[in-house]
Amino acid sequence: MATSSTTALPMSNETDRQALLAIKDLVQGDAFPVFRSWNHSIHFCKWKGVTCGRKHQRVTILDLSSRGLVGSLSPHVGNLTFLRTIDLGNNNFHGTIPKEIGRLFRLRQVILAKNSFEGKLPTNITGWSNIKEINLYNNRLGGEMPVVVSSLSSLTRLHLGRNNFRGSIPASFGNLSELSVLSLREINKLIGSIPFELG
Repeated sequence: MATSSTTALPMSNETDRQALLAIKDLVQGDAFPVFRSWNHSIHFCKWKGVTCGRKHQRVTILDLSSRGLVGSLSPHVGNLTFLRTIDLGNNNFHGTIPKEIGRLFRLRQVILAKNSFEGKLPTNITGWSNIKEINLYNNRLGGEMPVVVSSLSSLTRLHLGRNNFRGSIPASFGNLSELSVLSLREINKLIGSIPFELG
């Protein structure tokens, strides 16, 4: 039994390292080269933009904001199961937001603002029970307003402005009793009135 418990931790750490390398592989442009430190001679917890927890040495924060990155977000992000904050803001990520991000039940902040993500917000994010902030401002996301966020009872800040969302503001947003910031303005093709429930 002792042998299996001692081998479990390195395998978990290796999962995080491989996930980070998969994220790197889908980035074609690296203007400030942040990924220069992402090599085999340095432990991944010391790579630029990566923060690990002290106890388990698992990735808890991935902050690659304002790095001039161009590419898409790898589905392998869903393997960073200890992740609490992902900040890719102010880059040029494109393509869809991978549904695998919905696995990350420890997430507290998702900041993807000022990129070129398109498609819809994944619907499998109902497990984000600890989420405090979702910032998708200034992307190319579309479809109906994402009703799924109405189930995220811990959410305090929701930024969906400057996208291509359409339709009416869901009355169920009124269920977000902790919400202090709701930004829907600019570009979105919204119709109807502001729901009474938001009061």
